[in-house]
Amino acid sequence: MNDENKLKGTTTVGLKCKDGVVFATERRATMGNLIAHKATDKIFKIDDHLGATIAGGVGDAQSLMKYISAEVALYRLRNGARISVESAATLTANILHSSRFYPYYVQTLLGGVDDNGPSLFSLDPAGGVIGDDVISTGSGSPVAYGVLEDRYNKDLDVEEGVEVAVRAIQSAMERDAYSGNGILVATVTEEGFKMLPEEEVKSKLRK
Repeated sequence: MNDENKLKGTTTVGLKCKDGVVFATERRATMGNLIAHKATDKIFKIDDHLGATIAGGVGDAQSLMKYISAEVALYRLRNGARISVESAATLTANILHSSRFYPYYVQTLLGGVDDNGPSLFSLDPAGGVIGDDVISTGSGSPVAYGVLEDRYNKDLDVEEGVEVAVRAIQSAMERDAYSGNGILVATVTEEGFKMLPEEEVKSKLRK
């Protein structure tokens, strides 16, 4: 196993809102007690209507995201239509399950918006897939869940969901040594996938 696969430690959050999905992560990658990288991308655009986050081994995570993105692009090319969020989650689960003897050491959140509205799924390394309204993964998730349980409700819109997600990640960064170095936020709505500018994320923390 190379060093890239040993880089791990993170906090990710996914929220299903009434008009879309919000993803948030911090940016630190650790190798044991070493902070190996301070600007790690943990949110990925899979398609215009699909996004994902990763927690776990960096090399495995990057490889899996490329795999999923390619398969989703092929589906659109072959069928002339976008894949549904649930089908994309099932596809990802099948990839993970087929590799269970040499697993991808990752936990993935995948979500987006299709004809059925917003959807959010959590996937484990063995290919288990569970849909939920609010999910956090990684080493800082117990702290993040404290904020999410207090502030999340199903009536939130995406703008409100961003504020909740940012607060959850910030709380995790305060207490989890493996989480830190800034916050990334992305939204998926009918208008498409959008990565929020750094200044906009910081403005949420100043409120």
